[in-house]
Amino acid sequence: MQTFHHRTALITGAASGIGLATAQHFAAQGAKRLILADADADALARIDLPCTIDLLPGDVRDEAYWDAAAPRLAGIDAAVVNAGVAGAGAIPDLAFEEWRRILSVNLDGAFLTLRAAMRAMQSGAIVVVASAAGIKPEPGVAAYGASKAAAIQLAKIAAKEAAPHIRVNAIAPAGVETPVWDAVPMFADRAAAIGRDAAFAELAAMATPMGRYAKAEEIAQQIAFLLSDAAATITGSVLVSDGGYTL
Repeated sequence: MQTFHHRTALITGAASGIGLATAQHFAAQGAKRLILADADADALARIDLPCTIDLLPGDVRDEAYWDAAAPRLAGIDAAVVNAGVAGAGAIPDLAFEEWRRILSVNLDGAFLTLRAAMRAMQSGAIVVVASAAGIKPEPGVAAYGASKAAAIQLAKIAAKEAAPHIRVNAIAPAGVETPVWDAVPMFADRAAAIGRDAAFAELAAMATPMGRYAKAEEIAQQIAFLLSDAAATITGSVLVSDGGYTL
């Protein structure tokens, strides 16, 4: 079990899903202070953890947001670049506005978060939450897949630039049972018809050799490993956590 005693971490997209599960895991493992960022200020305000928390509601795509946050990031030794949005649409039918919406959060936001974290850290580790969609091409997810493929490359370049004092890795989950799926019309329609749990089970049975999707708490533990001293020689890597989806 990896412990986070006396550690200070920045987590974006912290109000739900993988981000919230990661914050809860770090707090349970003794984190000293967690800086939690999310666009949903109300959901952030409802978070209750057994450690010091510093809330940063706002838009990760906004450079001014990160400039203003810089003094509050002093002393961090871990960061989870997690904020993201999903969407779907075949390339011929995809509106440029939708393309930019997804790329602006998933890539522009990731860059600004990563830059802010690297500027603030003297040493430590960073995990960029990418996706198996950035590795395996599928029809209908051009914007999301492209944004996550770019996030993987961004993490690798950051790892090379930041070595030897800061480690940077990416994690690429496939299906994870999080609210981000609600923005995918195919899933939303199926969930409305048969329920969310049944929709997840149905999708997982079709998509993964293991026959199930991950829980957010499982991905949080894998992120914790990449940030921990147990991964001290791992940088520039991509941990694919997909139940065999990319095979």
